[in-house]
Amino acid sequence: MTGGRVAKDLLVSEIFGPTYQGEGPSIGQRAVFLRLSRCQLNCSFCDTSYTWDTRRYDVAAETRRMSQSQVVEELMARPAALVVITGGEPLLQQDRLTWVIDVCRARRRRVEIETNGAVLPSQGVRGAAHRFNVSPKLANSGIPAERRINPEALRTFVRSGKAVFKFVVQTPGDLEEIAKLEAEHDLAPIWVMPLGTTADQVLDGARAVADDALARGWNLTTRLHVLLWGDVRGR
Repeated sequence: MTGGRVAKDLLVSEIFGPTYQGEGPSIGQRAVFLRLSRCQLNCSFCDTSYTWDTRRYDVAAETRRMSQSQVVEELMARPAALVVITGGEPLLQQDRLTWVIDVCRARRRRVEIETNGAVLPSQGVRGAAHRFNVSPKLANSGIPAERRINPEALRTFVRSGKAVFKFVVQTPGDLEEIAKLEAEHDLAPIWVMPLGTTADQVLDGARAVADDALARGWNLTTRLHVLLWGDVRGR
């Protein structure tokens, strides 16, 4: 027990940085990443499947069990004003995250949470986080809509006033699906991001959707880490 708080372990895939936030509204900012293990979805294009895919990886061997205090200590040892909590799906462990975020904030770190938007965020996490980078999955993920779209969770993110909505696109045709979700769930602001694990894939994908996204009033993000280093883990 720490200061009246019952310590709870987190399942951690990796902690890395300082590096750059590679996606979304904070792109290019110095950041340290806390990548948590496990995810309830199984996207066909997932580039962090070592956090959940037991058929292809020894997920247990890829996971460290760390106390909240150990996580904070390691994050604070890496100098960057921005802490990005990602996954996997980090909100599967949100009952253990509020204290971590509160301590990071007390030490003058901003905290962003990257989530697939299908898990209802708790009041504690909503109050603690600086921003939610919500990435609802499209049909291109290969997942049925009833598993990947949670209307109650999306409404909660919108009402928090702390969410941006980032969609991974494979083809320009995906933009119509985004527009439908935008209208149905009042999503804003919207960022579109091309799928790709090489610089050429990312740039070609961005060029293919840039004009249409601009005309729809949406933002465009590349994947800076891929442009710089390719499909390299821990960058």
